[in-house]
Amino acid sequence: MGAANNELRVVLVDDHHLFRTGLREMLETDGIVVVGEATDGARAVKLVREMAPDATIVDLKMPNTPGIGAIREIVAEDPDARLLALTVSAREADVIEALAAGALGYLLKDTHPDELVRGVRLVAKGHAVLSGDVARALARSRRDSQAAEVAADDDVALTPRELEVLRLIAEGADNVTIGRELSISKHTVKQYVANLFEKLGVGNRVEAAVYGVRNGLV
Repeated sequence: MGAANNELRVVLVDDHHLFRTGLREMLETDGIVVVGEATDGARAVKLVREMAPDATIVDLKMPNTPGIGAIREIVAEDPDARLLALTVSAREADVIEALAAGALGYLLKDTHPDELVRGVRLVAKGHAVLSGDVARALARSRRDSQAAEVAADDDVALTPRELEVLRLIAEGADNVTIGRELSISKHTVKQYVANLFEKLGVGNRVEAAVYGVRNGLV
């Protein structure tokens, strides 16, 4: 990974030409270089293999090999590949499936341009990204469903500050942003994150975010 002159290099995967064109122009305006475009999952796998981008933005609903299949194949070939699912669906099943397949982030297509660009840059650095809209949609879905599959463990007791940190993680915030939002040091943020991982029994920020939204904690 990495690019000459420290330019961020991405591949776009979406079968809608107008959306792809608009996304490319938006990213390039912000200094992100689009090194390739694909209209289906099969082509995406080959393109990512050839270009080795810093990040790949993938729509989930496409002909031939769907986005989820492409994500699985790309991650199987390169576990360090950094993929961002960008789609119209806020369904819990789609979010969980994309993250389980190996996507580092999940954003909706109506995400504000600034948030989208920030999300792409975070994913390229290896950070998890789950938009606030997606987190809230998942939380609403769980509240509306009396048959939620996963219920919060009775012995998981989070402090108010830990809940605040979890909420920010679910919104895609990194440690610096969390520290700024809560007026605490980066070291303190790291300690809160470590405590959260231990209490929730998760190994990374994506798992923590998914746990939080599925259990109505954020």
